[in-house]
Amino acid sequence: MKQRLWMLAAGCLFALAAQSQETVAVNTGNIVSPEVDTAAQTVTFRLLAPAAKEVTVEADYFGKVQKQTPLGAVEMPLRQAMTRDTAGVWTLETPMPAPELHTYCFYVDGLRMVDPSNVYMLRDIATYTNYFLVDGELSANYFVREVPHGTVSKVWYPSPKLGMERRRMTVYTPAGYEDGTERYPVLYLLHGAGGDENAWSELGRAVQILDNLIAQGKAKPMIVVMPNGNGGQEAAPGEYPNSMYKPSFMNPKTMEGSFEVAFPDIVSYVESHYRTVNDKAHRAIAGLSMGGFHSLYISANYPELFDYVGLFSAAVNREAKGDNAFVYADLDTKLARQFAEAPKLYFIAIGTADFLYQDNVGLRKRFDAQGYRYEYMETDGGHIWSNWRKYLNHFLPELFR
Repeated sequence: MKQRLWMLAAGCLFALAAQSQETVAVNTGNIVSPEVDTAAQTVTFRLLAPAAKEVTVEADYFGKVQKQTPLGAVEMPLRQAMTRDTAGVWTLETPMPAPELHTYCFYVDGLRMVDPSNVYMLRDIATYTNYFLVDGELSANYFVREVPHGTVSKVWYPSPKLGMERRRMTVYTPAGYEDGTERYPVLYLLHGAGGDENAWSELGRAVQILDNLIAQGKAKPMIVVMPNGNGGQEAAPGEYPNSMYKPSFMNPKTMEGSFEVAFPDIVSYVESHYRTVNDKAHRAIAGLSMGGFHSLYISANYPELFDYVGLFSAAVNREAKGDNAFVYADLDTKLARQFAEAPKLYFIAIGTADFLYQDNVGLRKRFDAQGYRYEYMETDGGHIWSNWRKYLNHFLPELFR
């Protein structure tokens, strides 16, 4: 009887293993894609699609092309055609792109799809793309390395000022935090429009950058708090009750003052639940795009809080309206108060092709006219994650010195 049961169990396990292998084979054809060949300096994309008539690849390093639409000429990502072999496998080999995190997708007979052979994907607002990493000096800190790793937690906190019993934020604590008694400085790192508390840890590679810079001794060990900047959300879509909706670029309570007014709820929770050093010299705030906008106005409205401020491709201008109009009113007066005891570092960074470039030129002129000291970093490219990862990689080593 025992032998029969053992044989039955073994048969079930064999069947499950065979089914799993079959699923892999059916979905991907055991294809490697993308194949990043460092020796040949090539990247090869592959897709099994025997019935397809046309397959193309759209990758971030292919550049863009002008296309005419009913609304006029617009820049569209460039696609490259794949070639089909007799087995129905479509292939495209390209030269190795620059060191970076690169994203791509396929178009099969005009239908956009992710690469079924590549499990590594990122969600940017409502769009999934595959990605791969190319190693090099620029991207070295984007990789998971053999270094001590910090802990990443999804933390729920109360926000009375937003009328919510619980909201979620991502919190990074450095390696060794759980075993020690040391107190740490805190960086509040804010995402852009359409993002959420997952954006910086996933798209931004913030966790890998922190682990590597801290291990190298280039950045101070710190706690990094990545909150959800959409004041109408408890957490990322799909991760709180009744939130199975399509993520959107425009969300309520984002740039009308609610988040700025409620920000002390976050600081209060962090400083009462983590071992932090609770003074201006040990607090920093930075963000990209909308998060840069929030950083500008939060630091101006609470000048006693932050000695380090970072604006990455920041939105700048806002007309004061509604119940929270005071948040955006009298910015010059608030800046004067903030710079009366100037932050140790005020960092502004933007790409030359960014649609917010001229707004940032205007902000710097505003600072220059008053003699406010700041550090400026200008890069190629536009409003893109590759720039924001660069800015974070540059900004972190300058904190809490």
